[in-house]
Amino acid sequence: MRISNTLTQATCLLLSLGLTTEARSVSPVAKGYSRSEKCKPHAPFRPLPPSQARTKTCHVATYGDGRDDSKHILSAIEKCNNGGKVVFDADKFYTIGTALDLTFLKHVDLDIQGYVQFTNDTDYWQANAFKQVYQNATTFFELGGEDVNVYGGGTLDGNGQVWYDLYAEDALILRPVLVGVIGLNGGTIGPLNLRYSPQWYHFVANSTDIVFDGIDISGYSKDSVTAKNTDGWDVYRSSNIVIQNSVINNGDDCVSFKPNTTDIIVQNLHCNGSHGISVGSLGQYEGEVDIVENVLVYNISMFNASDGARIKVWPGVSSELSTDLQGGGGSGIVKNITYDTMYIDNVDYAIEVTQCYGQSNLTLCNEYPSSLTISDVYFNNIHGTTSGKYDPDVGTIVCSSPSVCSNIHATNIDVTNPDGLYADEFVCTNVNTTLLDVNCISS
Repeated sequence: MRISNTLTQATCLLLSLGLTTEARSVSPVAKGYSRSEKCKPHAPFRPLPPSQARTKTCHVATYGDGRDDSKHILSAIEKCNNGGKVVFDADKFYTIGTALDLTFLKHVDLDIQGYVQFTNDTDYWQANAFKQVYQNATTFFELGGEDVNVYGGGTLDGNGQVWYDLYAEDALILRPVLVGVIGLNGGTIGPLNLRYSPQWYHFVANSTDIVFDGIDISGYSKDSVTAKNTDGWDVYRSSNIVIQNSVINNGDDCVSFKPNTTDIIVQNLHCNGSHGISVGSLGQYEGEVDIVENVLVYNISMFNASDGARIKVWPGVSSELSTDLQGGGGSGIVKNITYDTMYIDNVDYAIEVTQCYGQSNLTLCNEYPSSLTISDVYFNNIHGTTSGKYDPDVGTIVCSSPSVCSNIHATNIDVTNPDGLYADEFVCTNVNTTLLDVNCISS
């Protein structure tokens, strides 16, 4: 099973990332098939809108010497918006030193074949990056509008090292997200290479009907400090999103479904070094109602990670996870979530469900249980080997009270410890263990 799944994954990734010149330079929706047809093997929850024809081409000029090319970029986009293609030429270097509001785009392609790097002026970006409404997130640019395709196989570089070093000194600095997709309705993104994001690689907010396909993410710290919070995708207040056929080498969630995210397909991913494919964190803000519903995660290879499949909910009382991340007391719903077919290797927990995120005091969690409900969750066909960090436990499914968790299933789970000396146990609390085809013990 492990060999078969790994080969299937490798085939998907070769097809999506081993790109020909044609694949890099032609719009993914200009080859005679729709966005929905592009989504395989699982189609989106709703059909995706078609993309209109592009009838003009504009090439972006560049100084090529580190000076800010933002005016060149805006000029080309303004000329080719509403029916054109904007080309960042191969073998050219582009520098962005200005926060770009690109939420006016309509019926336009951004064909990024060259290398695009954001400046390392941390003072400028902290003052001018676009402030988002969730977890103090900021973005270098805001990409939004209608019917926008971004592709080309080129590189976006966030110049992250200076941010990793600065964050180690001050955890309250505002580190920009590399790709801010804000208010985009209808689009495809990829193939692209994303490197050295200061924080999350994607923040997708208030958007619908988007396919991410063929994204190659990587970028670690080059010195002793750690590149933290480098999530592959954080999806927030968005629906009908597909994320597929991508390689993610990072240090936090591979994909994370944030509040009010619905109708999401995630398939054919290779994740390495991450915190898993995560629902949450949810319930962070008191008085807020968070909903994550209708999510399918299929055919994932997860290596060297803290978790494989993960659902994380804050407790019913304010908690502090870190200096720059506190919360708890919110409510909401997690419903109709399926993880199907996952291969893990050197992963701490194959499955982790917790309603005590951000709070190590279990007594306090039990005293103030989360009011956020979790129901209709399916963990199917998960195989592989853990890291042994929590021997004999290979997973944990722990709810704060039986009243807020129901209909949680685990089927065909074949996960072992690396040395095979333990009973491969799951910690199961406040859940119906008859629905869990694992070796449950009580916490």
